[in-house]
Amino acid sequence: MKKLFKVILYFLLIALGIILVATLVFNAYYSVLNKRAGKELEEVPQLALDGELFRDLNKNGKLDPYEDHRQPVSIRVEDLLSRMTLEEKVGLMWHPPIGVGDQGALQPKPGIVSSVSTYNAVIQKKLNHFNLLGAPGAEALATWSNKLQRLAEQTRLGIPISISTVPRHGLSNSNGMDLQNEDWSRWPEPLGLAAIGDSLLVADFGRIARQEYRAVGIQVALHPQADLATGPHRAPFSKTFGEDARLAAKLTAAYIYGFQGSKLGKNSVACMTKHWPGSDPKETNIQFEEKNQLAPSRKFAYHLLPFEAALKASTAMMMPYYGTAIDQKSEHLDMNFDKKVITQLLRQEYSYEGVVCSEWGIIEGISFLGYELVEAKNRGIEDLSIEERIAKVIAAGVDQFGGNMHTRQLIRLVEKGVVSEDRIDQSARRLLRVKFELGLFDQPFVDPEKATEIVNQKSFREQGKMAQRRSIVLLKNQGNTDTSKILPLKKGIKIYTENIDRAVASNYAAVVNRLEEADLAILRMKMPAEPRTSNFTELVAPVDLNIQEPERSRLLKVMQKKPTIVCLYLDRPAVIPEITDQCSGLLADFGAEDDAVLDVIFGDFKPEAKLPFELPSSMEAAETQKEEVPYDSKGPLFPFGFGLTYED
Repeated sequence: MKKLFKVILYFLLIALGIILVATLVFNAYYSVLNKRAGKELEEVPQLALDGELFRDLNKNGKLDPYEDHRQPVSIRVEDLLSRMTLEEKVGLMWHPPIGVGDQGALQPKPGIVSSVSTYNAVIQKKLNHFNLLGAPGAEALATWSNKLQRLAEQTRLGIPISISTVPRHGLSNSNGMDLQNEDWSRWPEPLGLAAIGDSLLVADFGRIARQEYRAVGIQVALHPQADLATGPHRAPFSKTFGEDARLAAKLTAAYIYGFQGSKLGKNSVACMTKHWPGSDPKETNIQFEEKNQLAPSRKFAYHLLPFEAALKASTAMMMPYYGTAIDQKSEHLDMNFDKKVITQLLRQEYSYEGVVCSEWGIIEGISFLGYELVEAKNRGIEDLSIEERIAKVIAAGVDQFGGNMHTRQLIRLVEKGVVSEDRIDQSARRLLRVKFELGLFDQPFVDPEKATEIVNQKSFREQGKMAQRRSIVLLKNQGNTDTSKILPLKKGIKIYTENIDRAVASNYAAVVNRLEEADLAILRMKMPAEPRTSNFTELVAPVDLNIQEPERSRLLKVMQKKPTIVCLYLDRPAVIPEITDQCSGLLADFGAEDDAVLDVIFGDFKPEAKLPFELPSSMEAAETQKEEVPYDSKGPLFPFGFGLTYED
């Protein structure tokens, strides 16, 4: 037994030694790389010509057409493309995630966010489009952006980096897709903007968000989401403009105009509208598990309306979806692989010449610490190799791959003649054109100190707060009699609150600790998530729209004891007939701070918003809705467009 123990101990020590040596080698390797990168973070030479300075990006001592901002974009693109190697062209076509190190440092080694260090990604893989993950403050983010652009200057041709982000201005973070910190101005979710219905306000939001993005070095918005929310379970619901196609079309166009302007320029943020040609309707409403959807006979034209508006607004980029268009007579494919959806419909029928970037994780899935959160979404070609999947996507008409970085495999496809270099050039032209139009070749750097002045400045913050108030919908206002109203409340009364900051509430009324001591109760609520499995895809969007027990019974008991005002955060439709019946006042918000809600409740702001989707009267009604048809649930509790005012 002792001998066996010694053998086991011996092998454990060997294993520990191997791990230790591997760790030392790993750290030493990346230490050398990062020291080298740090030494290289120097400005490229500048050329003085005709009283102007130009960046000598290829460090050859002369001004080449692609370095000359006086030249037309088309000439600059063709000049640069003629100088690029196949490896450099292929580097343009991948859009993986990237992380931010401490205090704005570049990510020094592979980690949770990226499987390679920033140095590897930029210098070795020749990548220059990244999806920013993480939420540092404005100054740290601006500092990091400058370091990343300095690193890009050291590449052979000095091609600047394009940095993209998912939405950062919402208040809920309900589905895990927002990346937030305290620095951004705070706005209601797109559903809240739809509840207001004011296209000028949406354009103003885009203008403000654009300035905040560019101040920290972000140039690409992975939004708006032009999908309609006709299915009550769809996800992510809160990022849409609701279920009415004409309202969504109007607001989508305004959103893009706010971010991009009348055309892309050095102050613009390029919009990547998603998800072409619409992610509703579908057979299942669990995000990342979408299957059959969008048959031409099933409201296809209706769901296209917001995308047609995006095309008219000249959206710079478009992203297809994971789902599969049904009623096809040939291949049954995920839309990212479907030539009919991208080349025939988008490119040919709609004459779209912008960038098409695939959804994330279609070549390989999304993993976290070795655990596959989301498997690769490649319905119809699951048995193909990585190279074959890449070839299929390119043949469909896609320019860029979201979330992956398989550069070597794409290079091999060209070397083997499966994909032509001319086809690579088509996508490279589109991708380079956006970089030039955004002014990145001329000035990719930002001022970290100025970023802190621009981001969340007082005027931006105040406009966001006003939008929060305007987006709150009053659904019920019932006093002691059929004709009386409980809202607005009088200030100074005694209130019992839940999920409201006590210090904020104290500015309006006397806050008591026990329900029995209060004149009435004010409850802020989110829709409690239905208990699900540990599978990430099921955590994104609950199927049951009811408030779950025992929470529902507890809330009803509160309402039976005291007159109760409920403000319900809606990131999706809710089935709340009992809550509606028992409460005295009912409001819906789509991302609002406590003072915004209380301003409406106490009459400092009069409600004006309207529901951007209907609330079904029961789960049975929700389940029998047609996924592709707007406002069609039987006997809705509150119809689309419902909303009271204090004059009603």
